[in-house]
Amino acid sequence: MTDEDGDLMTAEATAEASQIWSQLLNEAQAASATEPCLASYYHGAVLNHRDLPASLSFHLANKLDSHAVPAMMLREVIAGAYCEEPRMISAAIADMKAYYERDPACDQYLMPFLYFKGFQAVQSYRVANYLWRQERKTLALYFQNQISQEFGVDIHPAASLGKGIMIDHATGVVIGETAVIHNDVSMLHSVTLGGSGCEGGKRHPTVCEGVLISAGAKVLGNICIGRQAKIGAGSVVLSSVPAHTTVAGVPAKPVGASSGRPALDMDQQLDDCCD
Repeated sequence: MTDEDGDLMTAEATAEASQIWSQLLNEAQAASATEPCLASYYHGAVLNHRDLPASLSFHLANKLDSHAVPAMMLREVIAGAYCEEPRMISAAIADMKAYYERDPACDQYLMPFLYFKGFQAVQSYRVANYLWRQERKTLALYFQNQISQEFGVDIHPAASLGKGIMIDHATGVVIGETAVIHNDVSMLHSVTLGGSGCEGGKRHPTVCEGVLISAGAKVLGNICIGRQAKIGAGSVVLSSVPAHTTVAGVPAKPVGASSGRPALDMDQQLDDCCD
């Protein structure tokens, strides 16, 4: 996972984290008052914590809890990762904003934070990726397994994901070991970024900035999906896709230009296609 800000949060990023945290507190307080049955949940997950890293580490640890590695131990691991690499919090904020800005069903930051398994799976992956890069590979693989079981999303800890990632609904998403996803990418449920062949080395796709991968699409092999391209629902993509191009079908073929900003517009229709 790469980030141009490096391992230290800038003053601007710190201010943004404080702003988002204040927003989460306000939303959780209002939700707690509106639905008393969930008051203890909102307090335990959000309101009782000092900041966003503390709240997120608590929430993810409880999601990934097991008899083998209890939540308290997982929370220490996650909090330690955030302390060592604060850029993961910046990425989490960018991911939350992606849901808020791209999903018409999402009108609060609290929704992806507490309830959207695509967001939670990606944040848990970020910790697994940190562990993988620290050579704690067995624990990273344990995280991968727990993420798959809890969220129905299988992301190899060695994969590289940018920020501003939105995985809508998320069930059945698979992202392989050598996959690379750049910033501001959107995908939907049942998407596969899979390998081709059994040789080593780079064997999974690279997805460039601003790409939309629609529901059920399979993108296979060491290919590149160019900037702001659009992959039609149910497509099987076996060769590289040029930037600003829409592809669809089995196997996928170019069917027109991808106008606008596919990842941000979230429009899975193919009305920009040629006759």
